[in-house]
Amino acid sequence: MKYARISCSTPSFVMTPLAAALFMFSAPAVLSQTSAYKTDYKTEQTSTASVEKKNNPQLETVTVLGHRLNQLGKKISAAEGTVGSAEIANRPVLRTGEILEFVPGMVVTQHSGSGKANQYFLRGFNLDHGTDFNSSIEGMPINMRTHGHGQGYTDLNFIIPELISSIDYRKGAYYADVGDFSGAGAASFSLKNLLGENIVSATLGENHYGRVFAAGEVALHEGLLLVGIERQVSDGPWTDINEDIDKLNINARYVKPLADGTFSLTAMAYDNSWNAPDQIPARAVEQGLIDSYGSLNPTNGGESSRYSLSTNWRTDSWNANLYAIQSDLLLISDFTYFLDDPVNGDQYKQVDDRQIIGGALSHQWNTELFNIAVNHHIGSEFRYDDIAKVGLYKTKAREWLSTVREDGVKEASSGLFGQTRFLLSDAFSAHIGLRYDYYHVDVDSNILENSGAADKGKFSLKAGVTYLFSDHLEAFINAGQGFHSNDARGATLTLDPVTLEPADAVELIVPSTGAEVGLKLFDEKRFNISASLWYLESESELIFIGDAGHNEASRASERVGAELASYFWFSNKWNLDVELAWTRARFSENTREEGKYVDGSVPFVASTGISYGGQGNGLHSSLRYRYFGARVLESFNDIKADSTSTVNFGIGYQWDSINIELEVHNVLDSDEHDIDYYYASRLAGEPEEGIEDLHYHPAEPRTLRAKIEYRF
Repeated sequence: MKYARISCSTPSFVMTPLAAALFMFSAPAVLSQTSAYKTDYKTEQTSTASVEKKNNPQLETVTVLGHRLNQLGKKISAAEGTVGSAEIANRPVLRTGEILEFVPGMVVTQHSGSGKANQYFLRGFNLDHGTDFNSSIEGMPINMRTHGHGQGYTDLNFIIPELISSIDYRKGAYYADVGDFSGAGAASFSLKNLLGENIVSATLGENHYGRVFAAGEVALHEGLLLVGIERQVSDGPWTDINEDIDKLNINARYVKPLADGTFSLTAMAYDNSWNAPDQIPARAVEQGLIDSYGSLNPTNGGESSRYSLSTNWRTDSWNANLYAIQSDLLLISDFTYFLDDPVNGDQYKQVDDRQIIGGALSHQWNTELFNIAVNHHIGSEFRYDDIAKVGLYKTKAREWLSTVREDGVKEASSGLFGQTRFLLSDAFSAHIGLRYDYYHVDVDSNILENSGAADKGKFSLKAGVTYLFSDHLEAFINAGQGFHSNDARGATLTLDPVTLEPADAVELIVPSTGAEVGLKLFDEKRFNISASLWYLESESELIFIGDAGHNEASRASERVGAELASYFWFSNKWNLDVELAWTRARFSENTREEGKYVDGSVPFVASTGISYGGQGNGLHSSLRYRYFGARVLESFNDIKADSTSTVNFGIGYQWDSINIELEVHNVLDSDEHDIDYYYASRLAGEPEEGIEDLHYHPAEPRTLRAKIEYRF
């Protein structure tokens, strides 16, 4: 699609024949996309159009240097960082959700169809689809609470990577302005306010992969209107399923100066449908029933959509935002085959249909107390989820058979926080923060006994100190309390929705407590290194059981770990990054009877990459390696998943306005697994109680993609 930037009062958008053809993918493709390395670390560039300069005298270029940004003396933890858009463009990405792997130590995988949320791992947590990690974009929450497919559900497919300005990540529970899902950490996505040019790109790849992206900006009423669109299709590499991904994203963002600050209004629209190659039992492959890319139920799949409107106003001291979101998910899965129903099978449908409204207001200012410089940061936020339907249904070949449970939920929360930092000397500072959160839920269930209301409040305390040894070295000590909310249906539960036997309700809020010591070493010309030792305990790891429709409370747990994130610049063209994370995760109660190992925790993660490229025209390239360590699949450590290694490569060449790129994913064509589980399932003819077995989702085979991009 061609986006025309017009320097008059009426914008115009025209579809070129090339874009129209690329929107109608039908023939097999053999190549796909690569991301170019650029040493220009600006995430937003100054527009060259004179009308924009005239109409937007206060809209200045915002430069985010990412890993090259000197943050010594500005952060409260060694586990904080910023990723700029040039670093995002530098890394080959197979799936949109992998942009969270810019958080050091984070692993992003998939166990089902590409249209649903990814599976995330960080700091010894199998985060499932997002529990215990807070994600937001432009002040809007991404985590979905009381969700049909899992608490904290974090689907990033609605984000267009080229439009991200920066990702700010913070690990640990030491930040007063972060509330729900804050045990392991948080990531905040910011969108670009300026492009500086129009962009059209087309990507083709194996397995009928195709993607068109176009974006541009136009001056409008003393501001800028930035519009981007993405269309993606793919059949996937699967033997028995045509994945038939059909994804459309549209972003429109208006930015203008307002009252000594910047005002933005952002509309986002996302729609996706797919067929799902779910995880498969190892014995089905060993017996020759299917191959490793096959499926036992080709009727699984899903549909998802997300529409949002948000507004932000930011100054040096104030930040205010409001948002409204409409989100829908229909997901059809089958993980146990004939274990529960030997006649119709175990396929089920999960539905989530909700509207969300919310907002936040914060203010910070500086004062002086006994000749000590003091910075104050206070704020409040609210969120209201009106969930018209969150349901679980038995199906066969996508046709409804029966209702396990169907609920309407209204969930409201509010939070207040304050954090104060004292600059005790030129080198030494201390901070303390306090946060209060309150939750109220009202559940209207088709099982009358499970209807009801619940509420819960929680205070969280945060504190720490930093010491700046020199212009290049800073030390940090932090401690804090975090939490994640639980599914509202679990808080009002009295009867198990499957067996209708009495069941215990669970707490609405699950607290966690952590501490950390760390160092940051920085030289803007050579390196940026962060190291930390951390500890985290959780009172209970509450897990939503999707095929039963309620929550199951796990035991209390403890985690300790060490992390290293290092980035080196050898010249203006060469750079290297090395990220390492070690974790020891253990249950802290009932370890003799049930085992002490936390299921699914990852003891070691490594990621490294070397990149070459220069600012402007010329060759650019990136080679990356990721190691996902062997992990425990049950609490006695008798069953383990093998480690997974992946190598990705990208190379391209930039001319004045044209860029071509080649990207190779899984260069070594590894047949290792994206993810593994160990549980009982039943194939036709097997014993009634089923067979406990390894179930896995294979990594996609070597995949080539090629892109051509035109900037004007």
